[in-house]
Formats: sequence, C-alpha cells, structure tokens
Amino acid sequence: MIPSTFDYVAPTTIDEAVAALAAAGEDAKIIAGGQSLMPVLRLRLAAPTTLVDLGRVPDLRGVREDGGDLVIGAMTTHHDVIHDPLVREHARLLAEATSTVADPQIRHRGTLGGALAHADPAGDLGAPVLALEATLVAAGPSGRRSIPVAEFFDDYFTTTLQPEEILVEVRIPKLTGWAARYEKFNRVAHAWSIVAVAATVQTDGGTIRQARVALTNMAAVPVRAHAVEQALVGQPATADTVRAAAEQATEGTSPMSDGNADADYRRQLARVLTRRAVATAADVA
Repeated sequence: MIPSTFDYVAPTTIDEAVAALAAAGEDAKIIAGGQSLMPVLRLRLAAPTTLVDLGRVPDLRGVREDGGDLVIGAMTTHHDVIHDPLVREHARLLAEATSTVADPQIRHRGTLGGALAHADPAGDLGAPVLALEATLVAAGPSGRRSIPVAEFFDDYFTTTLQPEEILVEVRIPKLTGWAARYEKFNRVAHAWSIVAVAATVQTDGGTIRQARVALTNMAAVPVRAHAVEQALVGQPATADTVRAAAEQATEGTSPMSDGNADADYRRQLARVLTRRAVATAADVA
C-alpha cells in the first residue's frame, strides 16, 4: 500500500526539530531510523499530517563520556551501538542485546532512540536500558527534562514523552567490568522476542556483589526482576544460587497470551532464560 499524504520536514538542529514538531501539532510523527514507522505508514495504520525527519541532526548521533555516565545520542544506530568501544566497556549489556535486533540491514538503519520511543513490549532494548538504570533526556518547547527509565514506558507502544517532545539522548551510569548476557527466545531468526532476559552481574572472589535483571515481553512494559536480584546479591556464584533465584523471575509480571505463546509458557520461558542469562553473566558452569 501507499502511505497517505503528509508534509515532510527535515531539520538540521535539535531546536529546529522541536519547533517543527510544535508547529505541526499532535498529528505529527517523528521518523528516526524508520524501521518500525515505515511499515505502519504503508499499511495506513498511522496517517500523520507531518513527518519530522531527525536524520539530518548531527547532534543526535554518537557516544561520549560525561563523568560517570555514558551518553548515547538518540539517533545513534544499532550498528554503532554494538561496535562502539565505550559501550562495550561501560554498558556491555546494551551492546549484547542490540546485536540480537533483527538483521544487519535493520541494525544499520534503526536507532536506539527510535526503538525506545516506539515502546514495543517485544522490543529488545527496553529491558537492557531498564536494567542499566538509564536516564532518558527529552527536549521540548519548555527545554529539556530527564526521565528515569523506570518512568519512561507507560503502556503498550506508549511512553511518557509529551506530543511536542523529542528523545535526544540516553544517559547510562558506567558499569565498567560488569559481565552481561541477553537471552532471547523467538520462533525464527531475526523475529521479535517471545520472551527475553537482560542480565548484568558484578562478581568478586566468587561472590555476586551486584546484579541487575530485566525482562522483555512479560508485561505491557519492560519489567525489572527485583526478586531475582535480591536473591543473587551477596550469594556465591554457583549453579544452585542462580537456579533458586531464577525461580522468582515471574514476580511482578503479567504476560499476555497470543498466537506465539500463552501466559504460562511465557512464565516458564522467563525462569529458564533468567537462569541461562545470569549463569552466563556470572560465569557459572
């Protein structure tokens, strides 16, 4: 199908992008990498009056350090996230999870900010960013504001971004030296996750000192597995410890039943994938 007609704006600065979005009104759409939006437009599931293209705003791309934080521009592509040495050193979980997104063609066009703002519960980047306790920075007509990632996802395909705001960067506290693993279960290669688990762990002398675990597609939004984390911290990094902690992976979740899997199957997957992810990150045989 062919998209409905719309006006097209291609700003070159963040301020121009914010102004263009404000001028267009609530019927406008932002296009980042376009890998999720273009199919929606072609099927006419969305019919914006204006499309604001962020592809020509250089300040929205790149990775840099800012004290104890890693700052990733919202328009940084998946490919660049995967291969950036700062990301691999200080936020390894994000690099690993991003490497599972779709296929190389998608990863060269899709962007971190676009994926997060799309807020698909089966998307692979929400849970890692949640586990990394990121802060998302939005720019709007009133200036910039910081949104803790735990407050960013609101519901299916819905975030707390205001209609006139643009996601400009993702700030991640450095977790230098932490091991990480993203375990993903899908029916076919390159498909969305049926369930996935993001785990990053800091060990010292055979003891798990800190742990962060979050789940993909186990609710309308990414879910932090606090019960698993509490069961791991301060315990020896052994198979028994990990197995017992993983049994608590479904606390606080509300998985759906659909054509891919029913809720009980997803709960079982969550426990199994949590055990695998944590065991790998903690280097447990």
